[in-house]
Amino acid sequence: MPVFTRLRQSPPAEHLGEDVRAAETGAAAAASRLAHLRAWRTRHPRAARALRRTTTAVAAVLVLGALLLPNTLPALAPRSFTRVPAEAVAGAVVVLALPRRPRLAAAVLYGLGLTVLTAVNLLDMGFNEYLGRGFNAALDWDLLPDAQAYVADTLGATVATAAAVGAVVLILLLAAVLVAASVRLAGTLARHRARATQGALAAGTVWVTCSALGLTLFGGPIASERAAGALRAHAQRTVDSLRDEAAFAQQAKADSFGATPPDQLLPDLRGKDVIFTFIESYGRSALEDPVMAPGVGRTLAESTGALAEAGFHARSGWLTSATFGGSSWLGHSTTMSGLWIDNQRRYRTVTAGEHLTLTKAFRKTGAWDTVGVMPGVQKGWPEEEWYGLDRLYDAFDLGYRGPKFSWSTMPDQYALEAFQRRVHGKKRDKPLMSFVILTSSHQPWAPIPRMVGWDELGDGSVFDAIQRAGNKASDVLTDTTRSREEYGKSIQYSVTSLTQWLQRYGTDDTVLVFLGDHQPIARVSGDRASRDVPVSLVAKDPKVLERIDGWNWTEGLKPAADAPVWRMDSFRDRFLKAYGSTPHPSKG
Repeated sequence: MPVFTRLRQSPPAEHLGEDVRAAETGAAAAASRLAHLRAWRTRHPRAARALRRTTTAVAAVLVLGALLLPNTLPALAPRSFTRVPAEAVAGAVVVLALPRRPRLAAAVLYGLGLTVLTAVNLLDMGFNEYLGRGFNAALDWDLLPDAQAYVADTLGATVATAAAVGAVVLILLLAAVLVAASVRLAGTLARHRARATQGALAAGTVWVTCSALGLTLFGGPIASERAAGALRAHAQRTVDSLRDEAAFAQQAKADSFGATPPDQLLPDLRGKDVIFTFIESYGRSALEDPVMAPGVGRTLAESTGALAEAGFHARSGWLTSATFGGSSWLGHSTTMSGLWIDNQRRYRTVTAGEHLTLTKAFRKTGAWDTVGVMPGVQKGWPEEEWYGLDRLYDAFDLGYRGPKFSWSTMPDQYALEAFQRRVHGKKRDKPLMSFVILTSSHQPWAPIPRMVGWDELGDGSVFDAIQRAGNKASDVLTDTTRSREEYGKSIQYSVTSLTQWLQRYGTDDTVLVFLGDHQPIARVSGDRASRDVPVSLVAKDPKVLERIDGWNWTEGLKPAADAPVWRMDSFRDRFLKAYGSTPHPSKG
């Protein structure tokens, strides 16, 4: 095969001349600007000195601010910046000891380090505000696309795109400013080496003295290691998460009911239609917070009474969720699997395996048909098989033609009526086990649907006017008090939809278990709120409730404040044992 080689040709001499002239012109322009600046400084020495000092002072404020920036919004107060940061003293010592070029490189790296520190502190603020925990660099990057999708569903695709672009621009701008500030301070210290050395020595002495004596100011130590401590905590969190992943993979392989024969699973529920329903963000705060509790408590009391008139009785307790403020799928999978799934890596690990879920246990018996009703699912959902569902009904399978309510694709009342028409109300050879995820109480709780006549639901178009008349998400998101009020209303709506559906369509053989997946975001549930969520079991057959007498749950739909509190991952095994299942462990 012939090979053709193209010889590189030198550019014509006239082109080289043009390049040289362009370079000379650029250099001359830069020199001219520098000369002009020097001339201005000569003509206005006081103004130049004031500008230089102001620039240096601003640089110092930026660097110290980045070093002392807290990672929670409540701590973002002036007192947090009244500290002596060890990292500033150490940085001054390093740049004073270095010659010019290494000093410049060290200053640039220092500025980039401050950028990383500030970024993780800002992420911590956001995660603490919404999820009640700090950012985890090993686990949480997967949540950022979900956050963008949530913003798009709530405020529109344009706002979501603008927010994403704005975040990138902010980080780049932050890096440029902090690097420039670090370089500025390094140059200033070098020009005034003698006085800077004395100042660094004095600052170091103050830091060591305050640290040794434990001196405090405004409730915190004067000697600060805030920046180093934050980076150290994030690094340790990352290492711990990576180690946890390997340990959890082994734990997930062992299962106390993994080898139980089908005829020994759930024998005491044979013939019953069992429904597991999660109500989005239905947390303990809804029942105890003074803003939300009166309305939610009234709804629970009225619903308990109405169900009793229809022959249903309930028992309720508390479960401690594996998640907080979001990531609902972690709560769902923890409850159903009996494993503590508190991050995305654990979720991926367990859903890729064969661990027995409570829903799959029903299918394994061969005595139930199993279905999932998930109006929040709008794309492929491979976890369907892991949950043991014969059929999944997602947002596109329920015939809804009405408007979205922010993130929620359809009102809970419609989703439940569609479940009745398409699944629950049909005749079948076997009883039904249903896994239902309701979405109307998903943040931002605006607009919220309201109840309409069950016979008026049609294809959902009846909700058009209700959606248009509702609150705007942007108005509620920015107001904490309104967020709490509207959140409470959304829980009332979801509970009312579910209990009215049960009154309308429940039978002597219906068993309903419903619970929250997690508490609402920290801004709504409150600082240091628990992770507890209510859980209720409702049935007509008294034998079903007798099986859980030993649980000591509260009668009715509202658990008492002192009702038992279990971890969410304990529910699967307790439920299986209560209804006659025999443990046969599988080995990991």
